[in-house]
Amino acid sequence: MTPGSNIPLSAARVTVDVAAPVRLDVSGLLLTADGKVRSDDDFIFYNQPSGPGVTYRSGGGTSPDAITVDTAAVPPGIEKIVVTASPDAAGQSFQGVEPTATIRNADDNSVLATFTPPQLGTETALVIVEVYLRNGAWKARAVGQGYSNGLAGIATDFGVTVEEPAPAAPVTPPQPTMQPPAAPPAPPMSTPSAPQAPQTPAAPPAPPAPPAPGAGKINLDKGRVSLQKNQTVSLVKGGRPLLSQVKMGLGWEPAYRGKDIDLDASVIAYGPQRNHIDSCYFGKLQIVQGSIRHSGDNLTGEGGGDDEVITVDLGRLPQEVTGLVFTVNSFSGQKFTEVAKAYCRLIDAASGEELVRFDLTNAEAQTGVMMAKLIKQFSGEWEMTAMGDFVKSRTVRGMVKPAAQAL
Repeated sequence: MTPGSNIPLSAARVTVDVAAPVRLDVSGLLLTADGKVRSDDDFIFYNQPSGPGVTYRSGGGTSPDAITVDTAAVPPGIEKIVVTASPDAAGQSFQGVEPTATIRNADDNSVLATFTPPQLGTETALVIVEVYLRNGAWKARAVGQGYSNGLAGIATDFGVTVEEPAPAAPVTPPQPTMQPPAAPPAPPMSTPSAPQAPQTPAAPPAPPAPPAPGAGKINLDKGRVSLQKNQTVSLVKGGRPLLSQVKMGLGWEPAYRGKDIDLDASVIAYGPQRNHIDSCYFGKLQIVQGSIRHSGDNLTGEGGGDDEVITVDLGRLPQEVTGLVFTVNSFSGQKFTEVAKAYCRLIDAASGEELVRFDLTNAEAQTGVMMAKLIKQFSGEWEMTAMGDFVKSRTVRGMVKPAAQAL
């Protein structure tokens, strides 16, 4: 499976195990339609190994931990079970660790699908697979969503109460007892042999919004975000996904005065299995029922401001569109070494506010470049990643295959 792809489940009981070169802690969370647990009882892990329709099995260090979902026993109101994984060693990231989730028929152990999330780095926890109910049928989707603040970050995101280690606080005497006798347990996030310690070591109560490249999810809460190559921003502001109209403005200037440069901006739309849906460019100014529109061709690159603008109505995009790659090509054959100040910027169409900007700082003697991609996450929010990857192609048609591989 690839990120975002899904399969129908041919078995009522499925097991998801997650294998890696290092020991992993695997957990499951039962979520309602709003993407939250009903209570801490819906968090299934080694210290709370069973819940309604969902059970945890330890591999004991010799085989992978696993989550089994009995879809017939999942209670009404639960629409999704997410399977998470984090390295057992405190603070260890997925850098150099390649986890693989295997979805099996729980009754005969036959393999239904496998998924290895690509390009992992500083993440210390991962939502790897989800089992979900859609139109009365159960399916499984490959996710691969990373978190830099450990399993505790995932748990709190989905509404689980996680006790932080208490800093020196004179006014708050209650001690963080991790296993109260009667109330739903506040889940510890460590190994069974060390039940006290969450993965985050000491003081940070929450991950900072604009961290260093690659360290956690940046969002739009603190205003405009300037991206460097391969950095990602989550299009979320005030806790709400941005689902309004946005404009991707693309601009460039000739590297040499008095010389015109004719570049063409395009966007390629893909489905969940990286399947090409359509391309929007100067020869096709609207695609996917008009939810993506192109401003038209700029033949010279002269003048200030954006040279070409592509408007995307995120809220109107058809369900099957899960990835967009924005590209620029030189139809006339001029190379990007003849271009100065190429950039792309995401603008709120309603307010005109610039949300995200990426300036292309290097150039290669090629005729095409993938500037940025927007990818829809399993939660419904969109993420924008700066790319800056050069391709030998003078038209958008030649960008379809490399852009699909880059999703």
